[in-house]
Amino acid sequence: QVQLVESGGGLVQAGGSLRLSCAASGNIFSIDNMGWYRQAPGRQREFVAGLSSLGSTNYTDSVKGRFTISRDYDKNTLYLEMDSLKPEDTAVYYCHADRITADYIIWYDLWGQGTQVTVSS
Repeated sequence: QVQLVESGGGLVQAGGSLRLSCAASGNIFSIDNMGWYRQAPGRQREFVAGLSSLGSTNYTDSVKGRFTISRDYDKNTLYLEMDSLKPEDTAVYYCHADRITADYIIWYDLWGQGTQVTVSS
């Protein structure tokens, strides 16, 4: 079994910071392309930040300069450091991986369970 397990969400006031984590469980051999998405009430799920297998990063315009995506390859964990949070950042944040190889099995299009981030005014 392979799962993405998220943590770190919570309630924070505007201007504050949170760090989300997404740990891939299982006998992981490799993880290809990871990212964070979010879905606010009444909104479509949107891309937030991505980290390619080659190490390149990209961010949606609304979070550039405030959010930082990173990976701990030894721990198979993805992070999203969120600074200068705004009420508009309130959403359920989801971790995603394009492909995970574990025990000679390839898993595609993996999603975490989501973690709630609420930013108060």
